[in-house]
Amino acid sequence: MLKKIAIMVLAVIILITIGLTGCNKGEIPATSKGETDNEEIQVVDSNENQQNKEEKRETEIKEEQGEDDKREQEVKKEENVVYVSASKLNVRAQGNREAKIIGAVAKGSPVKILDKQLDEAGEITWYKIEFDYAENNDEGWISAKYTVADRMELLGEAYKDLDLTLQEKIEYPENPRVEVKGVYVTIHSAAGKRLDELIEMTKRTNINTFVIDVKDDHGNMLFATKAAEKFSPKANEKAPIKDIKAFMQKLKDNNIYTIARIVSFKDPKYAKRNPDKAIVRRSNGKPYTNKDGIIWVSPHDRQLWEYNIEVSKEAAQAGFNEIQFDYVRFPASNGGKLDKHLDYRNELGESKPLTIQKYLKYAREHISPLKVYISADIYGLVGSVSDDMGLGQYWEAVSNIVDYVSPMMYPSHYGNGVYGLSVPDAHPYETIYRCTKDSVMRNKNIETPAIIRPWIQDFTATWVEGHIRYGAEEVKAQIKALEDNGVKEYLLWNPGNRYSEGGLK
Repeated sequence: MLKKIAIMVLAVIILITIGLTGCNKGEIPATSKGETDNEEIQVVDSNENQQNKEEKRETEIKEEQGEDDKREQEVKKEENVVYVSASKLNVRAQGNREAKIIGAVAKGSPVKILDKQLDEAGEITWYKIEFDYAENNDEGWISAKYTVADRMELLGEAYKDLDLTLQEKIEYPENPRVEVKGVYVTIHSAAGKRLDELIEMTKRTNINTFVIDVKDDHGNMLFATKAAEKFSPKANEKAPIKDIKAFMQKLKDNNIYTIARIVSFKDPKYAKRNPDKAIVRRSNGKPYTNKDGIIWVSPHDRQLWEYNIEVSKEAAQAGFNEIQFDYVRFPASNGGKLDKHLDYRNELGESKPLTIQKYLKYAREHISPLKVYISADIYGLVGSVSDDMGLGQYWEAVSNIVDYVSPMMYPSHYGNGVYGLSVPDAHPYETIYRCTKDSVMRNKNIETPAIIRPWIQDFTATWVEGHIRYGAEEVKAQIKALEDNGVKEYLLWNPGNRYSEGGLK
């Protein structure tokens, strides 16, 4: 009997032990479906993670190989390109100095190498190149002596400190870029009945943009600004637009892209308030002026920078799509020959081109957060010469910073004989074609150039000997010259704001 009881107790203990082992801490027994599925999922996840890691690494390797291939291609590409170091280099039919001249390439031009000619010592003496001349793509030979492999070698000592590195150029979705066809509008036209006439003109022509004086050549404001109140109070005294919001709304209602023109370093009102900032003659301490008698302020003046940029910010906040800096240069000084006679108030010892570029970089830094574009007006001939013309306007240095560069390509502003034309003013197509072509080539010297949007002529330059009368046909000729160089945007200048509609349809 006792033996039977002992066997029964042992059986119960065994059953309890099995149950506790399988259901420890409330877990589902090992034989349950749930835990089996979990184990399977864990194994699959582990496998997938491993597979993902392997795939990711393979992708990384491919990307690295792709980058290596890209760099190798870029190196090969650079090896097949040289840059012209002479101010103007003749292209010949064969690789010798007696061969016929079939064209020319300007300084800074990148040219593609098709073949090489070596001397007995194995030195390269001539390059066969592909070049663009007189509207045709052609091939010819240039002397290797007047080329460099690195474009940076083209910069003289005066330009070594300029920033030609990659820049970030942004398009703002809330302020989309427009293919601009614009006209200049003075403060007086903007505030008078002429504005309505110009708006009506946009409905009959291709014009879609107004470049409006916000701070003009005399330092006057279009509308009263807090910046002028602080830095140059008299600039507000004649501001004609009392309700800038209503003014801007009227333009927007008529689908007009608006550009605020800010005259930078011509400012007699500011100069009168700050005589120590004006450019003066060393001989007598009197303010320096050009023929128009308007006083120039030193572009080195950081306070004027602040003033101009604060005005620009108020224009942006009022609704302007773009800020355009005009007279963003030093005064004409006969190519720098007058520099020894002028005091530019250059306390920092900066070069002219460096100061102008720093000003534009300062402007970009403070204006871009407002999601408006920045443009700069420069001399038309700047794109065709190898230096800054003593103005501080070095093409690459300006184009690399701003969103749009507007060379003033008025044919009347080119001296007789320029581009081989007896009177450039009498040859609107040829003059614009040549300076546009040179400007397009200069843009190729930098990785992030500005869009080229030239100023062209819609006025008659009666002071030019041999001039012609400008009207619809001359405007059309200039626009065609731009288009033949791939430039689709333009701005028309007429000081009286009377434009040749026939050339704009």
